[in-house]
Amino acid sequence: MKYGILIVSHVNEIALGVTKLIKEAAPDLSITYAGGTEDNDIGSSPEKIQAAIDENTGDKILAFYDLGSSKMNLEMLMEFTDRDIEKFDVAFVEGAYTAATLAQISSPIESIEESLAPLKIK
Repeated sequence: MKYGILIVSHVNEIALGVTKLIKEAAPDLSITYAGGTEDNDIGSSPEKIQAAIDENTGDKILAFYDLGSSKMNLEMLMEFTDRDIEKFDVAFVEGAYTAATLAQISSPIESIEESLAPLKIK
């Protein structure tokens, strides 16, 4: 299975920064991001998230978000796509980095989920 990573943040620069960080650890993965509103203010853009989903070439997309409306918009778009997307409610940077490093070496999804469990946000 070929994994992809999706990063969703309220701030474009944060989404870009997290993407740059995890690309260092996982250069072979499709890593896409959506940050901020359409005019790059703080917020969440369903259009940007959809574009990042469409651009991602992973067979299974592992999705990470920072705050409430990013999660809400991501969940809404997951309902309307046939893409295989798994959203993780974990510490944003640490979770994305952990998943990317494991996906880079083609770890089974169960191993990725197990490694992310301690980072779960309740």
